[in-house]
Amino acid sequence: MDVMEAIKIRRSIRAFKSAPISKDMLDRILEAGRLAPSWANSQTWRFVVVQDKDVKDQFANAVCLPGSRNNNVIKQVPVVIAVCAELNRAGFREGKPTTDKEGYWYMFDSGITCQNMVLEAQELGLGSLYIGAFNSKKASDFLGVSEGYTCVLLLAFGYADEQPEARLRKSIQEIVFKDKFGA
Repeated sequence: MDVMEAIKIRRSIRAFKSAPISKDMLDRILEAGRLAPSWANSQTWRFVVVQDKDVKDQFANAVCLPGSRNNNVIKQVPVVIAVCAELNRAGFREGKPTTDKEGYWYMFDSGITCQNMVLEAQELGLGSLYIGAFNSKKASDFLGVSEGYTCVLLLAFGYADEQPEARLRKSIQEIVFKDKFGA
């Protein structure tokens, strides 16, 4: 499978089979995340892999609304990776912000590493889901995330138990402009 094919066929999966994923697959997913580019090679991301059923159940109840779709996914999926990021490092040089986006670069870098991981999962025949609707503070506390870091996003990985249809995408003419926005 080439990258464009993986991009085209990847879907957000919310129903997973109970079958575990192999250590080799998990290692490949984590390696894809590790190799992602980052601002000034700061590599601010850290990954917490949650696989134990009891821990996932407690985690889901701590960070998501009870009975919510995300609560159920976390409890069902074989692997959840909590993507954490160091604050006040990406976008900074010598402790000073380098752009007007000083508080946001860690989010950008986290997005890149997450995309690498979900595309590698797709290559491996696994389904994935970005989970953003959760309480980041509670997740950071539950996982023992060090001060100066925060839990940015949760990624769910496993074998898909559904095949969602492709959703409508905007045309290239609607999103690409020449020389000036809107032109």
